[in-house]
Amino acid sequence: MRIVFWGTPDFALPSLAALDGEGHDVVAVVTQPDRPAGRGRKLRPSPVKEAALARGIPVLTPDRPRGDSFLAQLHALAPDLSVVAAYGHILKADVLELPRLGSVNVHASLLPELRGAAPIHWAIIRGHRETGVSIMQMTEGLDSGPVLLRRSTPIGPRDTTSDLTLRLAELGAEALVEALALMELGEAEAEPQDESRVTWAPMIDRDTARVDWSRTPRQVADHIRGMDRVPGAWTTLDGEPLKLFRPVVAEAEEAAAPGSEEAFGGASEDAPQGVSGEGAPGAAGGSAVPAPGTVLPGSGEEGLLVAAGTGDHAGRVRVEEVQPAGKRRMAAADWLRGGGAAPGDRLDPPAHDPPADEARAPDDAASAAASQRPQAPPDPPSTPPEGGSP
Repeated sequence: MRIVFWGTPDFALPSLAALDGEGHDVVAVVTQPDRPAGRGRKLRPSPVKEAALARGIPVLTPDRPRGDSFLAQLHALAPDLSVVAAYGHILKADVLELPRLGSVNVHASLLPELRGAAPIHWAIIRGHRETGVSIMQMTEGLDSGPVLLRRSTPIGPRDTTSDLTLRLAELGAEALVEALALMELGEAEAEPQDESRVTWAPMIDRDTARVDWSRTPRQVADHIRGMDRVPGAWTTLDGEPLKLFRPVVAEAEEAAAPGSEEAFGGASEDAPQGVSGEGAPGAAGGSAVPAPGTVLPGSGEEGLLVAAGTGDHAGRVRVEEVQPAGKRRMAAADWLRGGGAAPGDRLDPPAHDPPADEARAPDDAASAAASQRPQAPPDPPSTPPEGGSP
């Protein structure tokens, strides 16, 4: 088939390589214009542009993929199909319908779950145990077209967004080749999406990446893994940002049960403000439950140990790598040896801890149910990734 390929980041590279390797005629690649990058802010081509030029494929880099001039360029290519993988712009109907067979998208979720710009991040953040890719016929709706093919993969307990992106990029390329083969044979079946099962994966920004230590240890760990490595989950220490990577839920590391004094390092009566659990549910019975975000005894060679959650949901998260402001990513043990933090320090402390009767542990069941309920899509940004991919 004569194919116009649309893509920009590394996620799209396996799909481009697969199309070329399977003998399809990739007549052009459409990608984002060169952008300033690096310390010198020099213009840098997208990964897809570099790969296309290396393969001798013509490249188009419109600021916006619309207008008579751009449409004339597409018409001249006489494509049978457009294939989109994380391009970076919404495509209008006249662009989607121009090829003889229309346009398909490589989307990094099992649609209709996780429509939107950041499905890989949110699959991990929400604690999903499985995700995958969908090859979808594109319509003007956001990731709402019928699905030609799905392929799934498990999400491991230590998988990060970076890990999963690499895996889904390869899985997406395999699924794309299979779907195109079915199309050529006339055997592809387009399955309409079940709108009652739609969930959303809105764009990730700096505010979204901030850690909420009042969440359960599992939710905090999932959040940190879901933000790794871009944009990076972050908190503050003494007002300075600190990025966090490679978390482990630590409550099972010792025989002591989470919430007991032994499990939290035996906080004493003269512990710093917040370490004794002042204002935290669970302190009323006399056990010392540290306030969420408190650096705990036990931080050291295995990482930074931090209190998370409240009440019956209180526990600990061990963070193995950190990145202080203006420095490289490093082992948390090295940062601690350099005086990075000490037991009793508070990460991202609120202006005022809530009184005990106002603080409440998150309701895991309600939270999980809410994440799976159909939600209204977020207000679309000015240039959301096409089809919400990857």
